[in-house]
Amino acid sequence: MRDWAKIAKAAEDLGYWGIAGIEHHFHSEGYEVAPAPGVVNAWLGAQTSRINIGTNGYPLGTHDAIRVAEECAVLDHMLEGRFWAGVSRGYQSRWTDVLGQHLGVQATLSDGGAVDQANRDIFEEQLDLMLKAWTEDSFDFKGSRVQVPFPYDTGIVGYPGVDVTARMGALDEVDEHGAIRKISVTPPPYQRPHPPVFVASSSSEESIRYCARNGFVVCSFSPASITSKFAQIYADEAAKAGHPVPLGANQAPVRWPHITDSAAAYDKALMDYDADIFENFYAKFFKKKMPVGADVLQGMKDSGLFLGGTVDQAKAQFAAEWEQVPYEYSVLIWHWAQQPVDDLIREMELMATKVYPEIGGLAGPEERPRAQWATT
Repeated sequence: MRDWAKIAKAAEDLGYWGIAGIEHHFHSEGYEVAPAPGVVNAWLGAQTSRINIGTNGYPLGTHDAIRVAEECAVLDHMLEGRFWAGVSRGYQSRWTDVLGQHLGVQATLSDGGAVDQANRDIFEEQLDLMLKAWTEDSFDFKGSRVQVPFPYDTGIVGYPGVDVTARMGALDEVDEHGAIRKISVTPPPYQRPHPPVFVASSSSEESIRYCARNGFVVCSFSPASITSKFAQIYADEAAKAGHPVPLGANQAPVRWPHITDSAAAYDKALMDYDADIFENFYAKFFKKKMPVGADVLQGMKDSGLFLGGTVDQAKAQFAAEWEQVPYEYSVLIWHWAQQPVDDLIREMELMATKVYPEIGGLAGPEERPRAQWATT
């Protein structure tokens, strides 16, 4: 936790827009440890004053969407608007199936099968519920798995404080018969209509179109050949939905960088800091995207997700991607549990001062992301 705070402070000082962890559970192998994103975000928020803080993201099928909406709204107030809400669908069965059992959610790798479709349906329903909780003074909701209030058809009958709620609560919470027919999630978010929503996506065109229709930012765990195609699909779908955006808007390709003194040092960094998790974790789930053969080093390079080398090599690689699509965001992942923190911060500084200026610098077109239009 203290190392994480040190990294967050360094990122803030270097001008990075935001910092996040990824929610996963049960990692006895030691690869990841971010099971409580709200607590982590509050900790990082207390250590910083300017950088935006979020998570990548809450796997909504494993949560209660109203509780997530409340947690995010409170964090948004604690951080005075420098909070963003990342959400995802869940791809690791060891924990997604355990924590998602209350909704019948199972992990998915976006294969288009029955489990994948059920996961998607629940994810979208949960996100719809979150948006209502954030943006409506009082609301009801009748989904396939969640009812608000419960039971939905009769409302909550016999609530002892109904007279006070009817007199002092939000509009329409109580009907003429004294039943609770809506609820009010308080507080509403600090940002209106709600914090920016980032959605983690691996290889699903359906997810890209869904995000485009709703104005969500896409964090794409895909190489440039796919992210560039998805960026165009996003722009086309957003225009069809009546919300045209320039190519690259709301796009955030994910990359694993290393900036070193030489090509040989880059290879050594990949082997020292990334090869184990690539071979023994990532490739187990994403065999097509991250194949592992006899040469693990080459497998990482061939994935298109690991970029870097010398400053000049990294500049050329990142600039080549941004020449195809002027992405609004860039997500960088470092394995800081494997890489010494001071060396990681050294690379962060080189990315900020030497590489990003080649693709427009760290400053985006606005201080914060554009307002999302799903609920306006």
